[in-house]
Amino acid sequence: MTHAYHEIYLSNAQSALGTAFDYAINTCRIPANDFIKLFVASSVSKRMERGEPACLVGKSGIELTLDIVIETKGQELHIEQQTNFNRSVEYWIGWAVAYYQWYSSRTYSDIFKVLSFDDLYQMYHPLHEADISKFTDIVDAKMREHFPETNLKRIRTAYGCTQAELSERSGVSLRSIQMYEQRNKNINKASADTVYSLAKVLGCTIEDLMEK
Repeated sequence: MTHAYHEIYLSNAQSALGTAFDYAINTCRIPANDFIKLFVASSVSKRMERGEPACLVGKSGIELTLDIVIETKGQELHIEQQTNFNRSVEYWIGWAVAYYQWYSSRTYSDIFKVLSFDDLYQMYHPLHEADISKFTDIVDAKMREHFPETNLKRIRTAYGCTQAELSERSGVSLRSIQMYEQRNKNINKASADTVYSLAKVLGCTIEDLMEK
């Protein structure tokens, strides 16, 4: 699986986004859905998606929130964080969504098109003590239902490779790649050599390209 950025930054990204959600919603009293809109519209979300170290490990969640609000609303926040020794639901939501973005390489915009804050809030109680893989499996199913793209297209897009570039580098015809991505041909029935060539270029496994 091709992830959004190197795993060494993942824990910091999760902690930062979790803290940002908790601080914005519980301390600054920004309505949850409003903060999500501000976050998605900001350059902070794009920089996190690109795995910029300065954004992932260079700033705290509170600093990210301040950047988001001043960039999108032109307002400076001067609200001290309240002491909270327990991780809130809002923290978990930011923490879990950051993991899924890294895991899937999807944009935060697409993730929040499928999952509202209320959806995520309802997932907290059954999932917050479970392995994060359960969360990713559920979200993956919802994402595939909403964005019925193939694994090939998703991974190719995340890799930043055009269909023509993938064709040239893999030796697989452009038409075949187009047909696999449009589901006009079943990649599960492609030859092992074809799928291996695509996977090798995209830095993933053959299994990552298979459709369930």
